[in-house]
Amino acid sequence: MKEPDDQDTDRKESDRSSSRRQSLKSSQSAPRTSIKEDDKILEDTTNETFTEEEESNVEEDDSSLEHLEGSSSSSQDDHVGSTEKSQYTETPHSAEEEAEKEVKKKISQSFFYDYKELVSMPFVTPDSNIPLNLLTLVHSFGYDCTRRANLQLLDSNTMMYIAGNQLILLNLKTKEQFYLRSSSGRGIGIIGVHPEKTYFTVAEKGVSPKIIIYEYPSLKPYRILRDGTDLAYAYVDFNYDGTLLASIGGNPDHTLTIWNWKEEQPILRTKAFSQEVFKVTFNPDNDEQLTTSGSGHIKFWEMALTFTGLKLQGSLGRFGKTATTDIEGYMELPDGKVLSGSEWGNMLVWEAGLIKVELCRAGNISCHQGPINQIMLDEGEVITVGSDGCIRIWDFETIDTADAIDESGLLEIEPINELQVDKNVKLFSMIKMNETGHNFWLAQDANGAIWKLDLSFSNITQDPECLFSFHSGAIEALVVSPLTYLMATTGLDCSVRIYDFASKTPLSHVKFKQGGTALAWVPRLVSYTGAQIIVGFEDGVVRILELYDPKGLTIFAGRKKFLDADLHLKYVFKPHTAHITALAYERDGEILATGSQDETVFFFDVEKDYKPIGFITTPGPVCQLVWSPASHLENTLLIICENGYILEAPFPSTKEEEEGDPNVVSYEIKDMHIKCFHFSSVKSKILRLIEIEKRKKQKEMKEKEREERRKQLAAAMGEDGEKEFHEEEEEEEEEEEPLPEIFVPSTPCHILCGFYSGPEKFWVSLGGYDAGFLYHCKFPTYGQNSDITEKKDEPFDFRFLEDTEDNPIHTITFSINKDMMFCGMQDGAIRVYILSQTDLSLKNMENYWHFNIHDSSYGCIKGISTSFDDRFLVTAGADSNIFVFSLFPEVELRKGIKAKVPSARFGIETEPIPQDIDDPKAYSIEDARKKREHDKLMKEVEEIKAGKREQLRALRNEFQKLLQMNEELPKHMQFKRTDFDLDSKIRAEINKKTVRKIQQVEKELAWDKEKHELGLMKLQNRFRDSLQSDAIVVHAIQSDHKIASYRLMKPSKYSRAKQTSQSERRPSKMERFDKEGVGKQESQKDKGESISVPEEIIEKGKEFRPKTLSQIMVENQIEKTRKLILKAERAQFKIQQRKKEWEELYKSKPADDYEDPKDVQAIKEAQVYMGDFNLKTAPDYKIPEHMRINAAKKEEELGHLDSMTHKKKMNMNKCIISLRDLKVAVIEEIQCLVQELKNIQSTLHTSKHIPIPQIPQIYPEEVPEKRFRYDERTLLAFKQQNMERKREKTPQMEQAVSIGQSGGFLRLSSGKDGDLTTRDSMSRSSKASSFGVDNTKLMEFEKADPSDVELEIMKRDEIKNIYMQQYLTNRIKELTITFDAELHLLRHQKLKLDTQMKLSDLHHVTLFQEILLLKNFEKQENILQERVNSLDKEEQDMQWKINETLKEMEEKKNEINRLQEQEKALYAGFQTALGENNKFANFLMKVLKKRIKRVKKKEVEGDADEDEDSDESSEEESSLESDEDESGSEAEVFDDSICPTNCDVALFELALQLREKRLDIEEALVEEKKIIDNLKKEYDTLSKKVKIVATNLNAAEEDLEAYQREKQQRLNELLVVIPLKLHQIEYVVFGEIPSDLSGTLVFSNRSLGQLQDRIVQLHEENSKQQKINKEFRERRKQLIREKKEMAKTIQKMEETVRQLMISKFGRVIDLEALQTLSVNTTLEELKIRKLRKELLNAKEIKMWEEKIAQVRWELMMKTKEHTKKLHQMNDLCIEKKKLDSRLNTLQNQQGNAFQGPRKADIVAREKVTQLIQFQAERILALKEEITLLRKKGGLILPPIQTPQENR
Repeated sequence: MKEPDDQDTDRKESDRSSSRRQSLKSSQSAPRTSIKEDDKILEDTTNETFTEEEESNVEEDDSSLEHLEGSSSSSQDDHVGSTEKSQYTETPHSAEEEAEKEVKKKISQSFFYDYKELVSMPFVTPDSNIPLNLLTLVHSFGYDCTRRANLQLLDSNTMMYIAGNQLILLNLKTKEQFYLRSSSGRGIGIIGVHPEKTYFTVAEKGVSPKIIIYEYPSLKPYRILRDGTDLAYAYVDFNYDGTLLASIGGNPDHTLTIWNWKEEQPILRTKAFSQEVFKVTFNPDNDEQLTTSGSGHIKFWEMALTFTGLKLQGSLGRFGKTATTDIEGYMELPDGKVLSGSEWGNMLVWEAGLIKVELCRAGNISCHQGPINQIMLDEGEVITVGSDGCIRIWDFETIDTADAIDESGLLEIEPINELQVDKNVKLFSMIKMNETGHNFWLAQDANGAIWKLDLSFSNITQDPECLFSFHSGAIEALVVSPLTYLMATTGLDCSVRIYDFASKTPLSHVKFKQGGTALAWVPRLVSYTGAQIIVGFEDGVVRILELYDPKGLTIFAGRKKFLDADLHLKYVFKPHTAHITALAYERDGEILATGSQDETVFFFDVEKDYKPIGFITTPGPVCQLVWSPASHLENTLLIICENGYILEAPFPSTKEEEEGDPNVVSYEIKDMHIKCFHFSSVKSKILRLIEIEKRKKQKEMKEKEREERRKQLAAAMGEDGEKEFHEEEEEEEEEEEPLPEIFVPSTPCHILCGFYSGPEKFWVSLGGYDAGFLYHCKFPTYGQNSDITEKKDEPFDFRFLEDTEDNPIHTITFSINKDMMFCGMQDGAIRVYILSQTDLSLKNMENYWHFNIHDSSYGCIKGISTSFDDRFLVTAGADSNIFVFSLFPEVELRKGIKAKVPSARFGIETEPIPQDIDDPKAYSIEDARKKREHDKLMKEVEEIKAGKREQLRALRNEFQKLLQMNEELPKHMQFKRTDFDLDSKIRAEINKKTVRKIQQVEKELAWDKEKHELGLMKLQNRFRDSLQSDAIVVHAIQSDHKIASYRLMKPSKYSRAKQTSQSERRPSKMERFDKEGVGKQESQKDKGESISVPEEIIEKGKEFRPKTLSQIMVENQIEKTRKLILKAERAQFKIQQRKKEWEELYKSKPADDYEDPKDVQAIKEAQVYMGDFNLKTAPDYKIPEHMRINAAKKEEELGHLDSMTHKKKMNMNKCIISLRDLKVAVIEEIQCLVQELKNIQSTLHTSKHIPIPQIPQIYPEEVPEKRFRYDERTLLAFKQQNMERKREKTPQMEQAVSIGQSGGFLRLSSGKDGDLTTRDSMSRSSKASSFGVDNTKLMEFEKADPSDVELEIMKRDEIKNIYMQQYLTNRIKELTITFDAELHLLRHQKLKLDTQMKLSDLHHVTLFQEILLLKNFEKQENILQERVNSLDKEEQDMQWKINETLKEMEEKKNEINRLQEQEKALYAGFQTALGENNKFANFLMKVLKKRIKRVKKKEVEGDADEDEDSDESSEEESSLESDEDESGSEAEVFDDSICPTNCDVALFELALQLREKRLDIEEALVEEKKIIDNLKKEYDTLSKKVKIVATNLNAAEEDLEAYQREKQQRLNELLVVIPLKLHQIEYVVFGEIPSDLSGTLVFSNRSLGQLQDRIVQLHEENSKQQKINKEFRERRKQLIREKKEMAKTIQKMEETVRQLMISKFGRVIDLEALQTLSVNTTLEELKIRKLRKELLNAKEIKMWEEKIAQVRWELMMKTKEHTKKLHQMNDLCIEKKKLDSRLNTLQNQQGNAFQGPRKADIVAREKVTQLIQFQAERILALKEEITLLRKKGGLILPPIQTPQENR
């Protein structure tokens, strides 16, 4: 260990201590003086006053003034100016400030500060004679691996890192350490290195910390930067040139400062952010740009020159859609963009304050599994360092040009190289080593290591090397060997480490699964060699490890290289269930006590291999255990609890306990007499007493002063002086302030540590409110039955500890002679109190030595201990640092001192290692004992239950026997079932209770039931629903052959859904041509059909009536006329159709140079592809359009493959299932045959028996569906198996039980169904067996000797049975052989199918790889394809517009020609109207041709004036217009408004009218010509655009073709597996297969044969085409000759037709007009109307005649009716006359009516008599019929009919 002031060790002790005391006093007074001076200088700066020295300084150095002005104007803190000047203020008797004064004038380049003046020194109580170098740092074993950027390199051999209050420079070769202490004494915040490695910065912690810049390698303080932050610096960084330094402050200010560090001047300052800022860096390419990052933010800074000066402008990065993340690592790119990491492992590219793109790996995998802690640019490659222990190298160009391609903002990239350092590695930072020819890096591992990495990624790349290994996180415990210079430490990083602190060497370490929390070295009374340590862990486990030197062991094969020391697990046990906090051996080494946070203390008998004695419970978590020293009479244990309780337990008794004692069910010791002290806060009382003493002393002083004053006044003034004194006294009387109130915190303060001071006395140190004192306590005398939680005990003495109110003592240890007490403080400081020897009452604690060594923020000292000889002191803190100090360094240590590692015991290498407890949920000793006792008790209860069950079973059996006896009795003597019930209400109540219990259980288990149902449903959905058929294995019967079906999943998404095979693709030119041709033909067909279909006249809604003759005549006339019209129309249509055909024929007539487009395209393709046999791997290979592939087509192909394989597998599975069903049927039949065979053999003698064939069995794998069948019995058996499994202890037994359980489960499930035998087979076998039993029974009953006939019958039966026996055996063999043959045949087919399936799987893999590749290309391809499609559509639209324009131009030209024809016809008609020799012809013609202005039309149209000039200049003016111009040139003037005399007025009016028409025609012509001009311009514009679009289209097609070629090349790179046999390989070299097959091609025989046949076909086709060409040439010549002859023939026929017309008609007539000549339609219509009118009149006359006849008929009917009524009246009169005469007769005979019987009565009596007779006869007949029906077999006759019915 070296320090800069080591050269001054020759000075005397006294001089050194006195000078350091003076410097300490000055350093303590410096803050106060600096504050006052800062205030003064602040006033000076606000008034802008300068001293003469300052003015001269301004004149000497203008640049420094500019910096000062810039900083004062731009700073956001008004304190900047004061800090700049305060650092150079002059203070008397201060060498440092004198040097600052010189610097203020101008800091020399060679100026250095004095390290001794800056460095923090230990504090020593004045006049204590304690040397300053009481402790000297010897070595540091720790490393704060979680501190940010705590690894720097000064050169290739020197590494620098922070360790608490020291900066350590480590030589990597010699391992020598060099130390620089901080100046503040409060720790170091961050370090940084200058780009040139000539300076390094140390940014400290404390109030107004400094940044000290040291020169390297002299290590002299070069510059000091002050007032950059309030409490601590978080990060520093130099710019690329090293001229500027940026610093960032920690909480609470987070100030960002830019320094001109060589002039110690701040340039700019601002608040960086409101939350924690991790780091700040300059942009390497632009010093005016900075970046800061931290908690949930990243900020981009720029130095901007504003009107108020230079300022820092910050832009906060906006995350947008991306989740907010802490940013640890980032890197500035050269163009101003920033690449940062994220918490989830992806990289973010920032541009203009926004996230441009988020980078991830393929498949949306994050770049790192966890945060990215550092990003660097090295040699054109981006390096990322992740918490997952990986280092990945990325392409810089890819990242720099990255951009988002979709709304997700993600872009997938892949690293160039990557390095996985090791398992359980968490990289935090890396720095490059400057070694030429190597690419070595040093890496900081947050899990406690420093790695050396080789990132060259070559063939000679070295593996990662772990240079140093440390604790990661807080060190929980430290212990020193009682025999040698060995030290052991443990922490929550799960490691235990052994160090030799004398030789500064780490010896060994071992890791466990849980973190260590307590540590103790086993005393020599237990282990004489001092080779054992005991470790407590956070899961409650205690492990005893034995340390030994492995070099003397026997070397075994495979053993690793020996280390200097090794650890062997000796014992392991688990006494607690929470963190173990204390371990202590009794002073004689007989008892081990362990304390834990589970509020228990456990005792172990050490001599009996740590046999547990018992435990006691404590009122709070245990924090420390201390056994009483040997000076105490009683051996007691001091138990200190965190919550204020201190217990004293006596020595536990170690009497033997019987293992089988039923009364002992726990290890708890309940009869131990424990003393308790419940600490009550007395700090407020102490402070009150101090205040009272203080006021008392002040009062005494005032009394003395008053007495002296009175005496002076009395001596000077006499009585007046007395009066004046009393008046002053009355004025000075003041009210006393109230004393501090008594305060007791509601929550007890934690006890941190304590120790014995005497019997039943102890000292304790507390934290929280009660800190600042050591309290001396004594156990009170209470009764055993008192409640300790209600007690409040107070200490009887205390010791005040200076400056510890907020910094309590955490741990205390003593030297061997007890003359020094070493205290570990909360802020990481060491305090040493000098005591009198063996003075544990601490009467003299005034003098102490105090020094900050660990980190002041989180470096609380967890362990402090002296070596066995008091020569060394070691400390361990929560900041992962371990420091070794030497006591009294004036006594020089021997060089080469080294600890002695204990030698290995004999046989330690063969000694079995105890089984470790890895499970944190394992039972503790107490829990295991309780569990054992509980199991024992449960076993006894189960035995009692079993006995009760046996009794119940016996009673139940007896009851069943009684029931059976009751059933055997006669029915009239049997008891009813209800008679056995003693009370029916009991059974009803039992049933109700049972129902209620069942309902209650159902309610209780409803949630579990639903939970398990949901779980089962999820499992089925996950594993069963997707399975279409499970694997079925069918075994052969006589052989070991078997066949398995395919385990089929449901069809994949590719085979389920039919996807579109083609994306939107532009059709090729040939396709478009074919499409257009077909469209034209169809349109022509449609037109023809629409013309040729005649009109159908259909009359609907009319009823059918017979037509009259007149209607027939009218219809005939109409039909005749219609036919004539239709005939003329057909003739006209035929003529027009013929004209159109001629026109189309002439239009379709090709030009002389016309070529068929198909031929042109074919020729073009032939020119391109003819003779081009490039492979797909060729660079100039052009992919035909129909062969282009995309992801959709591949998915369709993959789906087709999947469906085919699935179909074949399904077919094979059906065959295998059918085979399984066949086996089941065969087994059923064999079972029946075997049963029959057994029945037959039962009748035969045993000597004639044939061995019965074995019945085949059904294996479980043949019926896999039965695994999922269960019932109540199965579930109960499964529950029983689980209970049995839990009872098992050893893993072997568990495995055996599980095997048995699975077998039992299968047997139960299969036993339920039988061996797959149906009910029919079982019934058959049962019938056969019952038949056999009956036969045997009959044989038993027959005891008489058989006769001869019976013997013959028996012989015949025997022969028959022997035959049947042989037949049945052969039948069984036949069934077996047949089934096996079927299986062998199907197995052979499946083997072939397996081969095909393997090939299909290989093809499937290839297709899937192609799909993945095509999907990567799909997006860009779609973009290119859409561009081509859009351009093609645009071209077609423009072409359509051009065609429409041309059509419109053609129509307009026709319209112009029509108008010109109308104009000519107008002039011709007027000329005809004039006639010949008209003297006014010229005048009228001039009137007609005269140009006049038409105002109205000009007003409407608005453009007539402009059109006149164009009309005059037109070249297409008619000849008549030219004549008009000539005539207009004449001087003759005429008036066209008056008709000349003798001129025909009608002609004059006609001329005026025709002139108006002429003017209309001319205006129409002008409009049409203007439209034609516009159309021409539009046509030209469209033509130019079409050319541009065509050019762009060609370029887009070329891009698409290039992309297709690239895609094909990537497809070619995919590896395709093709299995070949040796005879299929024809590419051999010297008869052997070459090693390199890259130049070979794979052809199928069919394709090769087709190619060879194609050669022959092409030769034949070539000769055939030549022959056809020759024939076509001859044909062409012949057609030319025929054409000439046909022209001559046409000419002759035309001449003949002309002559015939002349001879027949006398002139040449128009045949078309003759053919279209029709009837006079008007005349014919009038005729039809006349005929219809005549018919209508005749119809009306007929109607009136019918009406007259109807009226006449009605008159006749009325007359007839009147006559009839007259006749009726006559008849009525006659009848009336008859009735009158009869009435008269009756009146005369009135008395004779009542004499004799009435006739009506006689008739009624006869009817009743007949009815009675009829009913009597009917009754007799029915009785006879009933008698017949009762007789069996009687004939059923028809019912007897009565005579009346017969009638």
